[in-house]
Amino acid sequence: MKIAVASEGKYVSGHFGHCEGFTIYQVEDKKIKNEEFKPNPGHKPGYLPVFLKELDVNIVISGGMGATAQEIFNENGIEVVVGAEGLCSDTVEKFIKGELKSTGSVCTEHAHEGHCSE
Repeated sequence: MKIAVASEGKYVSGHFGHCEGFTIYQVEDKKIKNEEFKPNPGHKPGYLPVFLKELDVNIVISGGMGATAQEIFNENGIEVVVGAEGLCSDTVEKFIKGELKSTGSVCTEHAHEGHCSE
């Protein structure tokens, strides 16, 4: 399974589309086996879900995310977890243990970058 975390350095980004990039974790047998960073190729409506699908991502974790992106991920069978915060690696460990649940929050404005998980 591959988990992509919208990242700002080592921390979960508050807004999926405007993040610095994606820390992608390869998880096998409930353990992180590999981690790599992919820079955000640019925020274009509908593009990032396709970008992550092409990387074989199964789950996306972010602080906040717009409704359209969430819908595209769902249409492509990719699970979305929003409302996350803290260190990316800690967040993935919580998800693996079943301790991280999506808040279901939806960003409705692009102008408030960094505040979507509130």
